[in-house]
Amino acid sequence: MKCNKPATDISQQIKQLKNRGLIITNEVTAAHTLQNISYYRLSGYWWSMQSNKVSHVFKPNSTFENIIAIYDFDRQLRFLLFDVIERIEIGFRTKLIYNLSHEASPWWFEDGSLFKNHVEHADTLILIDKELNHSKEVFIKQHRTTYYSDIRRPPAWKTLEIASFGNLSKLYGNLRPSIRSKNTIAFELGTVNHTYLPSWLQTIAQIRNICAHHGRLWNKNLPGRPKLLAKPPSAWIKNIPPVNEHHMLYIHLCCMKYLLNIINPRNDFRDKLETLLGKYPNIDPNALGLKANWQNEPLWQ
Repeated sequence: MKCNKPATDISQQIKQLKNRGLIITNEVTAAHTLQNISYYRLSGYWWSMQSNKVSHVFKPNSTFENIIAIYDFDRQLRFLLFDVIERIEIGFRTKLIYNLSHEASPWWFEDGSLFKNHVEHADTLILIDKELNHSKEVFIKQHRTTYYSDIRRPPAWKTLEIASFGNLSKLYGNLRPSIRSKNTIAFELGTVNHTYLPSWLQTIAQIRNICAHHGRLWNKNLPGRPKLLAKPPSAWIKNIPPVNEHHMLYIHLCCMKYLLNIINPRNDFRDKLETLLGKYPNIDPNALGLKANWQNEPLWQ
């Protein structure tokens, strides 16, 4: 079956939305919005407002203004999480480079004997090489100029400083369990041992990529599922969402907050999240998986 849908202009898009029951009180504003935020991008925010997902009929009292409010909330949520994830990423990166460089060598990331899956390790190095080749960092260029006869990549504190969070988490997850630093890093981040931390890093890296590519987090079925500790050594939540809710954002926010509390104990993540939710009272907490009184949980105090 071929897709033969024609392109529609802004006026046709507005007419179609109104015919489907969406209330648009100011067509000039709606037209301006659709000229700068595509119809298809916004459709992810009005999907839950439709009573019929086949004919795309909207529920009563659905408004274009509410869709834009949700869109703006989601945009600001991405900004907030990007800042939180940056702090986690830098903290994890520092521990990974420091511990492994001392336990093994400054070129530990090249040593295949340290990794469980050699194919996965080789694939990760290919991705890191692409990052090195595209890097404009002065310290990478200077290293190659100074040590031009050394065929190895720059040492970990240079190479892995420009590696993506995703590639760092792949390196860590693929380390052999016998590597002492794998447990040391997990312990330093409050996740006891290497059993749990890889899944946390993977899901956080996925959310980081969503934020970086301006994707939707509101009402999103997230791909990762963090493996939770039975008895975390630091403050955690008492009302733990069931496994069938781990695709929602809340449990991922909790994992971020847990790591952030260790890396930056005096963080203001809760205050900023509360302020953002207060700014958009139309946001349904259930779309994020937020539990009642989440801010009173020990983790968020």
